[in-house]
Amino acid sequence: MASVNLSPTSQVLIVDDEISFRQVLAIMLEEAAIPSKCAASGDEALRFLASEPFDAVIADLQMTGMSGMELLAQVRKRYPRIAFLMMTGVDDVRVGVQAMHKGADDYLVKPLQLHVVLVSLDRALQRKRLEQEVESYKRHLEEMVAKRTEQLKTALTEVEDSYGQTLEALGEAIDLRDSQTAGHSRRVARYSTQILTEMGATEPQLRGVTMGAWLHDIGKLAIPDAILLKPGPLTQEERRIMQRHAQIGYDLVKRIPFLREAAAIILTHHERCDGSGYPQNLIADQIPLGAKIFAVVDTVDAMTSNRPYRSALPFDEARNEIRRGYGIQYDSRVAEAFLNIPIQTWEALRAEAEAEMRPAFRSWQ
Repeated sequence: MASVNLSPTSQVLIVDDEISFRQVLAIMLEEAAIPSKCAASGDEALRFLASEPFDAVIADLQMTGMSGMELLAQVRKRYPRIAFLMMTGVDDVRVGVQAMHKGADDYLVKPLQLHVVLVSLDRALQRKRLEQEVESYKRHLEEMVAKRTEQLKTALTEVEDSYGQTLEALGEAIDLRDSQTAGHSRRVARYSTQILTEMGATEPQLRGVTMGAWLHDIGKLAIPDAILLKPGPLTQEERRIMQRHAQIGYDLVKRIPFLREAAAIILTHHERCDGSGYPQNLIADQIPLGAKIFAVVDTVDAMTSNRPYRSALPFDEARNEIRRGYGIQYDSRVAEAFLNIPIQTWEALRAEAEAEMRPAFRSWQ
C-alpha cells in the first residue's frame, strides 16, 4: 500500500454533500493513517480552510450549492499551495481534463479505491512540494540578484565617485599650470551642468559633458611653458602650436571607454557654429552639443574672470556678448537656455565654485 506523508499539523479535507461518500472516504484514509476532516458543502469547506491547516482537499464535482468547480476556483485563489483532487461519478476523461485545466492536481472516479486515492494524493502532494521548492528557490534567487545588484550599484557609484574626484583633481592641476585660469575647469563644469539641466538633459548627458568640461584643456599639458605662459601676443606659429592642444587632449583620452563623450568635447571645444573655430572648422550640427555648450560657458567665464590686462566683467556684459553671437558663433538653443537663466543663478554658481577652491589652494600653499 502506498504511503502519503502529510505535515504533522495538517490533514485532508473531504468535501461531499452525500454523507455516505464522506464517511467511506474518511474510513479509507483512516486505514492508511491519514487524518481527515469532512465538510458537507463548499461553504463549510471554506470555513474549515480559513481556520485549520490542510495539505489537500478531495471534493466532489457535483454538489448542491457551491459546485466542486466553484470550490476549486476559490481554493486556488485563496490557498494556492493546497493540493486539490476532484471526485466525479462520471468516467469521462473530458471532465478530468476540464478540472485539471481549472487547477485541480488530479481527478478520481467513484467508486473510489484506496490505492488509487493514495497514489493520486501522494502525487499531488509531491507536486505541490516541488512547486513550493521552486517558488522558494526563485524567491531566494530574486533576493540574491537584488542584493548583488545593489552591491554592484554601490561599487559602481564608488568607482564613479573616484573617477569624478580624479577628474576634478586633474582639472585643477591643469588650471594651476596657468595661474590666470585658476578654477576655470571647475566653473565651466558647473556652468555646463546648469545649461544642460535647463535643456532637460539626461543623467548620462550631464555626466559626459561635465567630464568633458573638467578635462577640456588637458592637451595644454603638452604645450611648452614658453608659449602657454607667454605674457604677450602669440606669433602665428605659436598660435598654431597652442591650438594643437585640442587634438593632443583628444588623443590622450579617446581610448578610455567612459571618457568617450568627454573626448569629443575635448576635441571640439574651440569649434564655433559659424565655422570660425578650430581644429576642424566645424559648423552648426557638425559640432557635438557638449561643445556648443562649452563655447558659451567658456566665453562667459573668460569675461567674468580677472585677467592681467583687465578686471572681471559683470555677467550682464557676458549676457550681451552671448546675445550678439546668438545663432552665429553660439548655438541658438544653447544661447537661449543660457539667457533664460537669471544672472543671480550664475553669480551664485561662481561664488560656490570659488568657495570650493579656497580650501584646496590653502592646502597647496
